[in-house]
Amino acid sequence: MDKAQPVASETSHRWATTTSGTLNWERLGVLYARIALGAAFLSGIASRFGLYGKNVGYGNFANFVKYTAEVNSFMPAFTIPFLAWSATAAELVLGIALILGVWPRWVTLGSAVLLALFGITMAISFGIKSPLDYSVFSASAAAVLLALFEGPPTRT
Repeated sequence: MDKAQPVASETSHRWATTTSGTLNWERLGVLYARIALGAAFLSGIASRFGLYGKNVGYGNFANFVKYTAEVNSFMPAFTIPFLAWSATAAELVLGIALILGVWPRWVTLGSAVLLALFGITMAISFGIKSPLDYSVFSASAAAVLLALFEGPPTRT
């Protein structure tokens, strides 16, 4: 019986080490995904305010408003400035919160919904190829997975 005890102890130690190592990789993966999504939101904002240059991306907010009108071609013209500013505000808040890790579950769910809405409007106005080419639905799905990881711990 004395010999069985060290074997069980060694087995549980190896399992804990493996689990601990796996959790660290999972945490790094979650951090990487959060930062990547947050940076993508903030990069879009930088482009629409010309921070990459006036001939890069949107180059200025007026060009972004024109693109917003194209993407939301089914919406009345008077709603376009509101939609452009709303998208910008949402991306700013979500981008910063993703990078900082604030309210991770709600922020990732909000990101998933926002990205799904972007993808749906792109598909309506430009066809399904556009949101697929820009990986909008992939990013939305990644945000859903992040929400699952960022939720309350599950008990086994």
